[in-house]
Amino acid sequence: MPLHSMLSFKNPALSTLVPAVLTIFGIQAAVAVPSILAQSEKYYDLSGSATFLAATGISLYMPWLRSLSYARVHSLPTPPVPGLADFGARKLILSGMVAIWAIRLGSFLFARIKKDGKDSRFDEIKPNPAKFFGAFMAQAVWVTLVSAPVLLANAVPKRAMPALGLLDYVGMAVWVAGMGFEVTADRQKSDWRQRKEEKKHSEEFINEGLWSLSRHPNYFGESSLWTGTSILALSALASTTVYPSYVGALGFVSPLFVTFLTRYVSGVPMLEDKADKKYGPAWQKYKKEVPVFIPKLG
Repeated sequence: MPLHSMLSFKNPALSTLVPAVLTIFGIQAAVAVPSILAQSEKYYDLSGSATFLAATGISLYMPWLRSLSYARVHSLPTPPVPGLADFGARKLILSGMVAIWAIRLGSFLFARIKKDGKDSRFDEIKPNPAKFFGAFMAQAVWVTLVSAPVLLANAVPKRAMPALGLLDYVGMAVWVAGMGFEVTADRQKSDWRQRKEEKKHSEEFINEGLWSLSRHPNYFGESSLWTGTSILALSALASTTVYPSYVGALGFVSPLFVTFLTRYVSGVPMLEDKADKKYGPAWQKYKKEVPVFIPKLG
C-alpha cells in the first residue's frame, strides 16, 4: 500500500504525528536487537539522541513525503523538496532547539561511555533480554513524550501557524538559559573529573560552580530547556483550527515528564542513594546546605 494511503487521516496533524511516533519506536527496536545480542549499552544514549533528530525530521517533511508517494503512484511530476522558508520561523526554531540539544547531549554521553566503558544503570538488566529490550522501549516512550510539543507544532500547517509573539520570545529565553545551565554544569563536572584524574585535587564529589547552587544543576537545566520549548510551541498547539483547545496544555507533558523522571525516578534518586552509601559527613553537610534540584539564590 502506498505511503500516502497508509498514513492518511482526516486530521492532517495525525498524518504527521503517527509516522513520527512509528519512527521513534522503530529506531529503538532496531538498535535494541544488536545491543541485546552484543550485551552492550554503548549505543543506548546515542540512539536516543538520533531518534529525536529522526522524529523531528519526519514531522517536518512528512507532508512532502506523502505528496511524493502520491505523485509516484499516479505518475505525476515530483513535488519540490520544501525549502527552509516553507516551514516558517516557529517550526525551524523548535526543530533547531531539538537538534542542538540532541547533538550536544548525544555526543557528550557517547564520549563518556566510550571513556568509562560501561553504564552502571544497565548492570542488572543487561543480562535479561526482555528487560534490556524494555529499556529501549522505555526510551521510545521518553522520546515520544519529551518531543511531543515539537512534533505537535510541526504538524500544524503553515497557514494555521500564528506569528511569533512576546510569549514565544520568553520561551526562547527560557530554553537558552536552561541549555546554558545544562551545558555549563556538564562541562564543570567533566573538568572536575579530569583534574581529579590528574591528581590536582582529592575531593570525593563536586561542590563548585553551579554544583554549589544545586546538587543536580544539569537536570535542572534539562527541565528548564524543555519548559522553554513547550512555551514556544504553545501558540501553535492552541490553534483550534487544527487541535482541540486542550492540546495546548498537553504540550506541557514534556517538561513535567522530564522533571518527574529526573527528579523522582531515574536521575536524582539513583545518584543520591549511591552518594549516601559512598560518601561520608562532608556529603551530608553538602546535602543540608545545597538544594537538590532548584538552585539556591545568593
